[in-house]
Amino acid sequence: MSTVELADGATLWYRRTGSGAPLLHLHGSAFGHRNFERLTPLMEPHVEVIDLDLPGYGESHGGPTGQDFDAFADQVAAFIRAIGLSRADIHGTSFGAMIGLTLAARHPELVRRLVLSCFVARYDNAARMMRSTWKRAARDSGMEAVADLTSVAGFARAYYDRDECRAQLESMREAFRNTRPEAFIAATETIERADLSPLVERVTAPVLLLAGDEDDMTPFDPAPSGVGMSEIALHLQKSGMGGRSHVLPDCGHYLVIEAAPAAAELIVEFLR
Repeated sequence: MSTVELADGATLWYRRTGSGAPLLHLHGSAFGHRNFERLTPLMEPHVEVIDLDLPGYGESHGGPTGQDFDAFADQVAAFIRAIGLSRADIHGTSFGAMIGLTLAARHPELVRRLVLSCFVARYDNAARMMRSTWKRAARDSGMEAVADLTSVAGFARAYYDRDECRAQLESMREAFRNTRPEAFIAATETIERADLSPLVERVTAPVLLLAGDEDDMTPFDPAPSGVGMSEIALHLQKSGMGGRSHVLPDCGHYLVIEAAPAAAELIVEFLR
């Protein structure tokens, strides 16, 4: 485990494990690096995994830079260069996928291949309503309450019948407690303002899209007010940019947790 200080004053915690080509994980808007605690061990035999806490999450400090995805992406680009990499594979999930998409559009020289899981380029109105309840919980009740609310929306129904579910929910509460409410609220408001769909045509790296068929947060095919992975996949197919997409069955938004083995298999195949 290490830290790196960026020119903007942010101190970022990160961990490098495994060996091979570097794969940088970009987490969702409340987790920190523990978003990938089930996926990382499955990736380590194949690649060097870099797990990162974005500013305001986990062990990183300095607060989020700016109030848009350009600023987040530029900060990740600075991090990649600061740890001595000229290029990396990127896997972003949810909020992290939105950062990853922006990074690939703004800094194409840094991204070899791009994995985007469980995200939308523009929220539909249902997602905005869902997020408004989470912001209220963060302000009034704290991040442990947000963990429980997002769990209800984030996992497929059958996940609650699994033996590991209780321990996973407690792990999420612990991870969320390490996130500052103001960082979560700022990230949520950044998401709500964003329309990243124009960036798709600027991405030159091959793209893998992963979705869960029971994802209520960021459905593969959202309402007309949103832009989801179905539309992005169609654009990539038409453009010949080398995109692939998979919708995993019996899986919700937290795909990297509840379907980690299936996700790892697809990602390893794609990166090869």
